[in-house]
Amino acid sequence: MTDYADLLPIAHQAVDLSRDMMRTMQPGTLTAKGDRDMASEVDYAIEERVRAFLAEKTPDIGFLGEENGTSGGTDKLMWALDPVDGTVNFVHGSPLCAISLGVITENRSVLGVIDLPFLGGRYSAVEGRGAELDGQRIHVSSVTDISEAVVAIGDYAVGERAEEKNRQRFAMTERLAAKVQRIRMHGSAAIDLAWLAAGKVDVIAMLANKPWDTAAGVVIAREAGAEVVDSYGRPHSLTARSSIAANSQLIPHILGLVTENRLDGQSGDG
Repeated sequence: MTDYADLLPIAHQAVDLSRDMMRTMQPGTLTAKGDRDMASEVDYAIEERVRAFLAEKTPDIGFLGEENGTSGGTDKLMWALDPVDGTVNFVHGSPLCAISLGVITENRSVLGVIDLPFLGGRYSAVEGRGAELDGQRIHVSSVTDISEAVVAIGDYAVGERAEEKNRQRFAMTERLAAKVQRIRMHGSAAIDLAWLAAGKVDVIAMLANKPWDTAAGVVIAREAGAEVVDSYGRPHSLTARSSIAANSQLIPHILGLVTENRLDGQSGDG
């Protein structure tokens, strides 16, 4: 297995730049991306800055950003950035937003850094080396009884086919509500995955996501001991349209609650 640890300091530097920008800049003009979906000036500014920084530091590695797509690179590695994961939260002044920077290769996550600028906490992992929060090793929760599990779910859908998609999400929510201790919706895939890794939530269930949403969080969760799959129970990949994660004891119970609600579609997460 290739060791990607040499890229971790560069990832931290890139996220440091992003964190400073998010904490000091105002959202500014909003750009519509579809029905009830948007990007702020900060999204674009962070992505442009990080893209340029990483192009200089790692010219052979490609770059995928949520706002402006792919660029550069000559090998199979690619950085994947969500500059503001939880843009709606950020625009409304909620601290529930994150910077998510990962490295992907052969359709899997191998390195990730997630920073929560307004809540504090830097989550990181390299494949095969474990996961950390501010330099301290973290691990998923040991909860095995579904009735004691706190479950973080992804946003409800907006945009095309939202009504159809949300019927399935509402059904999943109803099933979960009848079985689990509590349901939470944070509005940020990065926060959900980071908090799963640290044991702050016990399960996540997102029925739609994009590579920049999960590139960092999936490897952090896995290195913290989580099993991460799609709604069919297959190992999660960067082309998966759904993300289900928990410790191995809880996964079968959660899959049983979402199986009838499998969905290959897009959400309004952001």
